[in-house]
Amino acid sequence: MGGREKSRGRAGCPPLRTVAIAAAAVWTLPALAPVVPALAGALRIPTRCALPGAVALTFDDGPHPRGTPAVLDALAAAGARATFFLVAEQVRRNPAVACEIVAAGHAVGFHGLRHRNLLRLAPAAVARDFDEGADALAQTLGVAPVLHRAPYGIYSWPALRAVRARGWTPVLWSRWGRDWTRRATSVSVARRAAAGIRAGDIVLLHDADDYSAPGCWKATVGALPRVLELIGEAGLRAAPIAGPGDLAHPSGR
Repeated sequence: MGGREKSRGRAGCPPLRTVAIAAAAVWTLPALAPVVPALAGALRIPTRCALPGAVALTFDDGPHPRGTPAVLDALAAAGARATFFLVAEQVRRNPAVACEIVAAGHAVGFHGLRHRNLLRLAPAAVARDFDEGADALAQTLGVAPVLHRAPYGIYSWPALRAVRARGWTPVLWSRWGRDWTRRATSVSVARRAAAGIRAGDIVLLHDADDYSAPGCWKATVGALPRVLELIGEAGLRAAPIAGPGDLAHPSGR
């Protein structure tokens, strides 16, 4: 966490730095998933979208030279759009693929210069990561990021302050496909991501395997037709999160 700075929790509420530590545990331990909404509310981090009759499919860790084009093809086949949280070092390695995302009408957010746990970075290192990474996205794509998602979904308190100081909105999720594991299959990903899906859900998926099990993006691609089918059966559509106005902000923001 961030140095010796004292948190300023309101009376009766846990200090925000303490909540941030607890949130780190929750977003990395599925057994604690029911606690996420309360912690996200305390940190004022959106986990749901506000788009009428819609859910938001989000893809982290790309662009990837094979995974991202395959995901784009699956989305195009269904006429669906999504949001891609891009890692700047991958944008530098695969600039043409990154540009394909934007050209296809999808939204992009910022997932870091590199995929590092923000709890392990000093505030100065966080600032360098944010500024260099955001600049790389802007130079390649011609658009400046307005949405941010921390690697692993983990925010330190200094990192969260740095996100908001730059005018960005942090975004997490309400459900995930657990598609980054070696055991993930198209069936398991579709079931976790979309069974019983509701309007306003933000779904976490991955279009790359640079920071996870090799080839895991194949399970995601295989699951997408069923995920999109389940979204349609629920009377919903998949829509991109273009900015903070598309998010359901927790009370107190």
